[in-house]
Amino acid sequence: MDRNEALSLVEPHLKKPRFEHTKRVADTAINLARLFGEDIKDTDLAAIFHDYAKYRDKEELKRWILTESLPKDLLSYHHELWHGPVGAILVKRELGVENEQVLSAIHWHTTGKAGMSKLDKIIFLADYIEPGRQFPGVDEVREQADKNLNVACWMASRNTIEFLMKKNQPIYPDTFHAYNDLLHQRNQN
Repeated sequence: MDRNEALSLVEPHLKKPRFEHTKRVADTAINLARLFGEDIKDTDLAAIFHDYAKYRDKEELKRWILTESLPKDLLSYHHELWHGPVGAILVKRELGVENEQVLSAIHWHTTGKAGMSKLDKIIFLADYIEPGRQFPGVDEVREQADKNLNVACWMASRNTIEFLMKKNQPIYPDTFHAYNDLLHQRNQN
């Protein structure tokens, strides 16, 4: 599937600002893929489809979590986390994407996890730093993204955890696992 076909498949599922975000994530991810030696086509597909399920009804997302082999504890956390794991299932079933690396990157783009692949990290980071994002700390992560993928992802996970803690929000366990794993990788550099 080429870029134009992928964009035409995702566009009807997104609001206009989210579609523009998706295109910026894809461009950012491709730049990171070139910088860090990842497959461009896989990166582009994962980025384009990362928010495929973003605007699905919460009850539909919940049904997918309950009927598929997804962790049921997702339901105890904010529904914003649900669209990644469910999106990976829907992209496979509805669009026929079979590439497990692409599906993994879609699945983990919101929470991260320990042992992320390079593609997982690129989509996680591109979603965080795309040029339309403006919030405290993002510029520092953007600067690091040009130098070290692991450190930039660690910074993004750290910032996310700090943000959620300040708001007294629960933090999904895989986000902590991502942070710890990325910290270990950062310290090995």
